Amino acid sequence: MTKALKTLIVDDEPLARRIIRRLLKDEPRVESIVEARNGDEAFELIQQISPDIVYLDIQMPGTNGFEMLEKLHDAKIAAMPVIIFVTAFDEYALKAFEYHALDYLLKPFDRERFKKSFELAVKLISAGNQVDYQQKLAQLLDNLQPKTEYLEWVSVKKDDAISLFKIGDIRWIEAQGNYVLLNLDNDITQLLREKMDALEKKIDPQKFVRIHRSAIINVNFIKEIEVWGRGEHKIAMTDGKTFPVSRTYRNNFDNFIDKRVL
Repeated sequence: MTKALKTLIVDDEPLARRIIRRLLKDEPRVESIVEARNGDEAFELIQQISPDIVYLDIQMPGTNGFEMLEKLHDAKIAAMPVIIFVTAFDEYALKAFEYHALDYLLKPFDRERFKKSFELAVKLISAGNQVDYQQKLAQLLDNLQPKTEYLEWVSVKKDDAISLFKIGDIRWIEAQGNYVLLNLDNDITQLLREKMDALEKKIDPQKFVRIHRSAIINVNFIKEIEVWGRGEHKIAMTDGKTFPVSRTYRNNFDNFIDKRVL
């Protein structure tokens, strides 16, 4: 017998939420129905109430459906709810959903289509093993989210010549006013006319992490991490340079390490 189900409806349109709520009220297996108007509200509610099924709109102002799921993934939610996407996307564009065996409701939908979707979710929950579903959801997000392209080279002009350096060869970056100082693997330093905030957005966050208002490091060149009292960190690089991790960027560094280091 299926347990009493907790459901969450996420949609910025009141009418859309009202339609789904009315259909869920006719289902005796549903214990509770909660609503969220956007991805941010949904993110908080999912952590608070642990719903079994989430009816998730994709296009919403602010945090959209995909971005909300990414936030849940990053927050390391132990048990993700079953996601039923609710969307006005063209049906042909939704072949990706079908390929990954995740259900969706294409607006406008009828009672029969809603019932079919609900029963699929109940079947998955009743089976008690959602590992395969979790993997497919992660794969779906990976395929549908646009890939950000990061810089591969940086050019530095000196006199009448332009030198090219691989981004991956940069050990660390220090802010110098409206410039940044680049330290390269071959012990070359280069001054580049670029502000730190702008450069940070252009380089791969899988390799580079900001640890201070004026410092970004390439984790491939970390020699060791010194941990002091009160959780303070000091980073020693392979070239002998050391950097403190400022309080402002401590969580940023800790999250980076937690995701990528065993």
